[in-house]
Amino acid sequence: MYPARFEYHAPTSVDEALALLERYGDEGKVLAGGQSLIPLMKLRFASPGALVDVNRIQGLDTLEEGPEGLTIGPLVRHRDCERSQTLRGRYGVLADAAPQISDPIVRNLGTVAGSLAHADPQGDWGSALLAAGAEVEATGPSGTRTIGLDDLFQGPFTTSLEPTELVTAVRVPDPGPRAGGTYLKLERKVGDFATVGVAVHVSFANGTVGRAGIALTAVGPRSIRATAAEEALAGATLDDDTIRHAAELAAQAAEPRSDHRGTADYKRSVVRVFTERGLRKAAAAAREEER
Repeated sequence: MYPARFEYHAPTSVDEALALLERYGDEGKVLAGGQSLIPLMKLRFASPGALVDVNRIQGLDTLEEGPEGLTIGPLVRHRDCERSQTLRGRYGVLADAAPQISDPIVRNLGTVAGSLAHADPQGDWGSALLAAGAEVEATGPSGTRTIGLDDLFQGPFTTSLEPTELVTAVRVPDPGPRAGGTYLKLERKVGDFATVGVAVHVSFANGTVGRAGIALTAVGPRSIRATAAEEALAGATLDDDTIRHAAELAAQAAEPRSDHRGTADYKRSVVRVFTERGLRKAAAAAREEER
């Protein structure tokens, strides 16, 4: 099938893009990588009246670490994260997630910010960045606001972004000198959507857990934070008993449904096993980072 008719605009500044989004309102859609939007348009599941292509706007492809943490611009591609040395070590949950995003063609074009705005419950970036404590910077006619990912994700393919807003940055806070993480994904074949995914990100202070982030993919209507598991880890020593207890709490936080990929009980079991593995790997990565 072919998409329905639409107008196409390629602004060269953020102000011009925002003016177009304000003009079209609900009928306007931002085009960055297009790896989610274009297939929906071809199937006519989405029929926007206008596309606002932001690829000609300079300065939106920043991927850099500063004093307060990591900044990911709205035109940073999955492949940029996959190849970035900045994401190694303390931002390991992001480094591990990047090469597991779909296939090389999608990774060459798709963007991190676009994935968050799409809000697919099976999307890998949502959980990886949720575990890392990331926030989205959204700019609209009224100015710029910061949205935590807990507040951004409202449900399947639904966010708190206004139609007139543009994601202008994704910000990941500095996890401190001792931190590690990973992203574990169960898929039927390479490049598939997750059957289950678990993102783990842990910061250490004085021999105990300073902050823990655990987020789950594809086991609920949106990316899920395992809040009880995170709270159980805070201030604790990451020993076997603590890890097992946190993994059980993470499995309880999951909201899976039985389908052709597996039963709900099976998916909860995968969450538990992946959380255990992820916490052990995060602890090992943090020890390596300290050296």
